[in-house]
Amino acid sequence: MTGLFLGNIADVSGGITLLFAVLLVGLILCLALEEKLHAQKSVIAGIFAIICLLLGAICGILPFEEVVIGSQPVEPTPAIEQAIEEAIEQDTANEDHEASTSDESQADDSPAEEVHIGGHGISMPVYIPAIDWGVIAIILGSSLFVDVTSKSGLFTWIAIKVTKGSGGDPWKLLVAYGVMTVVFSAVLNNVTAMIIVGSLTAVSLERLHRSQLLLGFLLVEGLLTNIGGLLTLISSVPNIIVGTEAGISFVRFFICAAPYVVVATAVTIYMGAKSFGIKGLKTDEERAEAAGLVSSFDENDGIESSSFFWFGAIMLVLFIVTIATTSVLPVIQNLQMGFVALAFGGIMLLRYKSTADRFYKALDWDLLGFFMALFVVINVMEHARVLDGIGKGLKTIIGDGGAVGSGLLLIASAMFSSVTDNIPLAAMLAKILGSLGTAADSPLWWCVVFGANLGGNITPIGSASTLVAITIIHRHKLTLTFAGFVKVALPFALIQLALATVYVLIFLR
Repeated sequence: MTGLFLGNIADVSGGITLLFAVLLVGLILCLALEEKLHAQKSVIAGIFAIICLLLGAICGILPFEEVVIGSQPVEPTPAIEQAIEEAIEQDTANEDHEASTSDESQADDSPAEEVHIGGHGISMPVYIPAIDWGVIAIILGSSLFVDVTSKSGLFTWIAIKVTKGSGGDPWKLLVAYGVMTVVFSAVLNNVTAMIIVGSLTAVSLERLHRSQLLLGFLLVEGLLTNIGGLLTLISSVPNIIVGTEAGISFVRFFICAAPYVVVATAVTIYMGAKSFGIKGLKTDEERAEAAGLVSSFDENDGIESSSFFWFGAIMLVLFIVTIATTSVLPVIQNLQMGFVALAFGGIMLLRYKSTADRFYKALDWDLLGFFMALFVVINVMEHARVLDGIGKGLKTIIGDGGAVGSGLLLIASAMFSSVTDNIPLAAMLAKILGSLGTAADSPLWWCVVFGANLGGNITPIGSASTLVAITIIHRHKLTLTFAGFVKVALPFALIQLALATVYVLIFLR
């Protein structure tokens, strides 16, 4: 083992690229028809990963050599170039003349992407390094942390305190629940936020004898979950994927996204109030009656232990601060955000150390399995030059990253995300933009982030949180069809996308 290696570009025929492109389209279509197929995302992506790996091995496009770890990239120098030539001569000397000539020719024709020194080789299945384990660690650790922290009653306590603060006034309640939805979506996740706020909304409006407003409240909250999902790097999975690929820090992500989130939240709440006739109370009698009704709510009902409640509150603050400063913390910056998420999840599990398995069972293993399989598929697509082909087409559309190209990318991302899962879209586009050498401060990254998140507001299948909102709506025997949702939500989505396009093209360039 010489400790030196070069990244080479293998030749792939157009037929092989086309074959794998068809498989990619098939995966996207199957994910879009997930409910019709009665199959979980992890199963769909897993089957395609198996097929892609088998075909990749048959077609000879996958690298099965040892994986080099612990190496360091260096700038090529005359001494290093001489060492490379000696290593190539030593390797080819052990083969027959014909194979040696072919290898030398291929080595000459294939430009080096990067030169590494040191490290050692280990045998590893080709699909293991294909998975972005940093992303998996963030999702796994954050999910554990949120699930355990929610048992402290902290989030329910906050929700009921906000309800009491509104005094039962429908307009104030809409504003309070809207802001709470955005904050919860940013700190927790979209689905958890919708479950907490949506369930409390149904109870609150029933006690206030205003159940006729429930449909409007739930729809607005469902739309706001996807806006809140834009606020931080860990608010949604597309944010994690794109932000990680682009090298965007937690703080920078928040600073860039926050102004839009504030404006879009205000506009969405205003439009919701107008569209569904949600108005404030006008007389003192009405206000007094509503305040009396909400005063019966007890925010302490969900608190099992006051010590665990305060421990959860302190850990939540520490979690957010640590995640936000990971890139500058000594030692921690090398371990990255995935370690931070897993560490905080592990610390919180100490409270339930004897029954920790119940939290493992509650994890969204379908999502984690889906991610791992998806990363494998995308990696095979990269070797098959499918992403390279898509990248060339994308480069033609976006051109030099000007206003027109960026706007088209944002709208296209939103339209795609409205009919199928936004995760494969974000993963694929992030990989392509990275391969094109897109700068970290380019607006193109933000076009993908905004488009992938906001596209979920166009249809009820565009995001998991809108599906939860529809589920709660149907649970309370309110009628809302697929077409009905699109008809009501489309004006909101168009305004949000228009604001996003203007914001990205003017303020994030």
